[in-house]
Amino acid sequence: MAELAPASVQAPAQAQTNVVARARSIGAEIAARHAADVDRDGRFPSEAFDALRAEKLLGVMIPVELGGGGASLFDVAAACHALARGCAATGMIYAMHQIQIACLVNHGDNGWHRGLMERIAAGQLLLGSATTEAETGGDIRNSVCAVRAEGDRFTLAKNASVISYGDQSDVILVTARRNPDAPSSDQVLVVVTKDDYRLEKTSRWDAMGMRGTCSDGYRLEAAGVIDQILPLSYADLSAQTMLPVTHILWSSTWLGIAADAVSRARAYVRSEAKRKPGTTPASAVRLAEATAKLQQMKAVILAAIRQYELACGSPERLTSLSFATAMGTLKVTTSELVREVVEAAIRTCGLAGYRNDTPYSLGRHLRDAHSAALMIGNDRIMSHISTQLLVQRDGSGAFE
Repeated sequence: MAELAPASVQAPAQAQTNVVARARSIGAEIAARHAADVDRDGRFPSEAFDALRAEKLLGVMIPVELGGGGASLFDVAAACHALARGCAATGMIYAMHQIQIACLVNHGDNGWHRGLMERIAAGQLLLGSATTEAETGGDIRNSVCAVRAEGDRFTLAKNASVISYGDQSDVILVTARRNPDAPSSDQVLVVVTKDDYRLEKTSRWDAMGMRGTCSDGYRLEAAGVIDQILPLSYADLSAQTMLPVTHILWSSTWLGIAADAVSRARAYVRSEAKRKPGTTPASAVRLAEATAKLQQMKAVILAAIRQYELACGSPERLTSLSFATAMGTLKVTTSELVREVVEAAIRTCGLAGYRNDTPYSLGRHLRDAHSAALMIGNDRIMSHISTQLLVQRDGSGAFE
């Protein structure tokens, strides 16, 4: 139910099936098996990522000529969905990794970045990001941290309130002011490898849901060569790649959570129907409600992928207010719907969904779903959209 189907064909069908099928197998056979203890212990889902490395799925978005799989955004979205059906933390970490890969692929145009992409594909390196700072209250579009350049080298220091799976990352993409005299919004994205940085843990991730993402806080200190800095300003890079890819892949992960919740609810309704042959269980109405919302999630994600595909190659479209509004609206819509789907599934299953010791248990799904509205808070996004709408031309037409 609610499997993502291609919005368009950008890669051979066999390649698409291969990526998604391998991710689906890992999600169902490995991630799902360890999801409960990953959640309970708040630990990194190492078994799933060992399998992802073995299947060469960490480098699938890297171009073929650099040793990667050349996979499309649809392929990766479908893989996030498949992994999250088994374990939400696994799907989310995979999504966050691929967001950083997309930034490198789209904007890393020098020899250093191309060499790193070859290393990522060959060694199946895991990428993380450091975009938030304690001093800015989680506002990723402002930095206190600054790049300090001297000759062809740089240093930086960042008080990162969150670096998800920082202990397991091989490469981290760090936002920082362009230089110490730059305003807080004049940012660049700096790529640093494990040899370049040192992490000092400042806080531990003990949260209600998404516990396996291990989103601890750190003080990060790094040094490297100037070529490691992506040339495009972070504002433009975010608009063209990071923002839309983030919202599409996060949404696909949330769709995986919702899809598994509906699957459990459907199994419960079927078990009730078997107990009382010839009758339709009253819980079937709730199942229909959950299924309708699940299909709504799927539709808006596929539409967003198609919109991104149409805009790719056109910086004007990618940086337009209407495109930013559409991507922000996608995130808000799917982050609310995932919670609504899971809640409807719980009401379908009743006490069997509420308890932690039944095949229909949905407590973990609900806790993970509540993180969705908080990852880049919906209130912050809607406030930004409302400001954009004041200066945006009327784009209410169906094809705008």
